[in-house]
Amino acid sequence: MYVTATLLPVFVQVALTFVVLFRLGAVRLAAIRAGGLVREEVVLDDRGWPPKVRQASNCFRNQFELPVLFYVLVVLALVTRQTSDFFHVLAWLFVISRIVHAFVYVTSNHIGWRFGAFAFGALVLLAMWVMFALAILLAPALP
Repeated sequence: MYVTATLLPVFVQVALTFVVLFRLGAVRLAAIRAGGLVREEVVLDDRGWPPKVRQASNCFRNQFELPVLFYVLVVLALVTRQTSDFFHVLAWLFVISRIVHAFVYVTSNHIGWRFGAFAFGALVLLAMWVMFALAILLAPALP
């Protein structure tokens, strides 16, 4: 039960990453079909793409920043059996913050809302790491 409860937010975060990837593919394909792209510019970096494509690309790239720390923490928490109901609530809060962050990123891209979602998720993840570290460091030593 705890394994499922612990991994479910991870599955949702992974699904979000794929949704953002497919969105990126769709906006890139639309930009290619619209024409006007210089192949030499877009193969080197994002600057040759229209702003909407760069926005989607940045959102996709962002799925491999903070979430990496989340994935590592979940694996460590499972291996060391340091999950709890509170850990699960925090995991869901983190994933929800990532969904909100991605939604804002690919729609209005309102920097205040986007930063708010990012900062909230970062603080939740920090709390998860502190909670995990304290549980490990303060655990009674085994003989």
